[in-house]
Amino acid sequence: MAVAEALAAAGLVAILAGAVGAAMGCSLRASLTPQSAGAALLGLAGLWVLVSGERVGAGFHSVLRPAFGIDPLSGFFLVLIAAVGAPAAVFARDALTDGAQGRSLALATGFFLLVLVGFVCARDPSTLLGLWELMTLVPAGAILVARQDREARHGVFVYLAITHIGGAGVWVAVLVLAGHGALGGHALGGGMAVFVACMSLLGFCTKAGLMPLHSWLPRAHPLAPAHISALMSGVMIKLALYGLVRVLFDWLAPPGLWVGIVLIATGWLSCLGGVLYALMQHDLKRLLAFHSIENVGIVALGLGASLVFRDVGESTWSAIAFAAALLHALNHALFKGLLFLGAGAFAKAVGGLELDRLGGLLRRMPWTGATFALGAIAISGLPPLNGFVSEWLTLQSLLHLGVGPHLGVSMVGALATAGLAASAALAVYCFVKVIGLVLLGLPRREECAEAREVPIGMRASMAFLAAACVLLGVLPGLLIPALASLGPEHATLGSSPGVNVPGTGSLPTLSITVVLTLLVALLARLAGVRRTAVSPTWICGQLTPAGLAWTSAGFTKPLRLVLGGLLRPRRDARVLASAGVTQAVAYRAEVPHLFDTLLYEPLSRRALRAAAVARRLQSGSLRAYLGYLLALLALLLALARLELLG
Repeated sequence: MAVAEALAAAGLVAILAGAVGAAMGCSLRASLTPQSAGAALLGLAGLWVLVSGERVGAGFHSVLRPAFGIDPLSGFFLVLIAAVGAPAAVFARDALTDGAQGRSLALATGFFLLVLVGFVCARDPSTLLGLWELMTLVPAGAILVARQDREARHGVFVYLAITHIGGAGVWVAVLVLAGHGALGGHALGGGMAVFVACMSLLGFCTKAGLMPLHSWLPRAHPLAPAHISALMSGVMIKLALYGLVRVLFDWLAPPGLWVGIVLIATGWLSCLGGVLYALMQHDLKRLLAFHSIENVGIVALGLGASLVFRDVGESTWSAIAFAAALLHALNHALFKGLLFLGAGAFAKAVGGLELDRLGGLLRRMPWTGATFALGAIAISGLPPLNGFVSEWLTLQSLLHLGVGPHLGVSMVGALATAGLAASAALAVYCFVKVIGLVLLGLPRREECAEAREVPIGMRASMAFLAAACVLLGVLPGLLIPALASLGPEHATLGSSPGVNVPGTGSLPTLSITVVLTLLVALLARLAGVRRTAVSPTWICGQLTPAGLAWTSAGFTKPLRLVLGGLLRPRRDARVLASAGVTQAVAYRAEVPHLFDTLLYEPLSRRALRAAAVARRLQSGSLRAYLGYLLALLALLLALARLELLG
């Protein structure tokens, strides 16, 4: 226990020292290097607690008195924070410009790390809720420091509006739990548990970016600097799921089967909706943001399945589904952090991330391109990388849910299994497009043709995350039993019949073989052992123009045609002619975000109309305000009179 306390204290001091250094005008190297080291030390402290099962500091209590502590679940999320935070800080050290703006972003990075760590270690309602709000506000400030244009201001406004409106559910849930003393170990039950479950689902799912409460996420994440995007997508939305786990698994008595089914339904919608809209994007960071919605949906599927298994009395499968959810949260943090950092490296090298204006970057940026490609393979759920392990484990859980004795539960499990399988296939389709348009082919702009590798710190951070993706794909069995013990039944995974836990059987041997083969092929390629002759593509004897290369829209057009009734794409074609001869054709197409057009925009219009009506009450007339007060007083007296007569 003393070891964990010492590591945590040293980590906090290092991050704080780096943030203070940035505020005092120190260089980026002097301020961000301590932040990276501090995040790593906190990750070691969390790993120590997770492995040993010990608890550090205070336990949860309902008194409004600040307290902090680390238990095994908090320890796991400290590992998750460190896995992204440490390389993100190293990346930012070389990616940011050493000036006033760069130092401000370095300060925001340190503050953000402290807030994230504080949230998972908070042990009282006041600290928990305060850090919950700061977790929203700090990245918003970082975005406005990095960008001052209209798009950024609007995106931050939508982000703050949706997350704060949804976050009201978190306040209600936590304060009700604290009022009933449920934070101290006495689980809340009865009708009040149902109410708290509803509020927590509303609040935490909004911050997690689960559909249909996700509209802020694809707006805010692409606007942030690359390392802040990595922390938001890799860590912040996972901490919303941490809060959901605390409420549904620790502080509430089982409220009923419906909670797990609602969570599965939300995850199913997020999986399919996220990957479909990701496929239709033309900006790399916006595409990655929609994939965060998909992957958070996979985590929600695992958590929902764990709740359902708990309610039907299958404790072993409840633990497996819970372990799958936490493992996928960690895996997504790793490969999504890698992909956002890779996108930031591409943006720094070529000055833009529009998919149709990239190309050929693997040859010109081999280290960045190779690690980005590995992250794309991992997020696609392909073996032998980490995304495959957690998705396969989640799929096994849902398959077992689909063959249970309860008809309704079996139908839910079957639909969830089909949804997860479809989203995995579409993810592969999407990242084939990304790799083809970004890394392969010919450069589509002069900046791409002249691109050069980014500095060593940026490459090292991406290499670390890529290595972690390989390690958790090769040896997942080292972590799965510890994660299963954190579940609702605290089960120990042993030799259960019919349970195939990836990483405990033959998968490591197969994975190591495949990885070694890939490494040998890569080394042979880098050494120039295999050389190929370059020849032009045959286009009737013409040179290959960049305009004939595949585009993002062209790649996904077959899917748009099949799903046209669902996606409702918009097209605008104009033919410019002179004297009957066509001079030019202007064509514009887009796939609108239906949640915005059918849900949020109508709600926004109604809210603005209601605000316009309410504004008339603010006449500025003292007599009108006195009239309002008299009317209110008369109403209160009438109500009091009715109560006395009753």
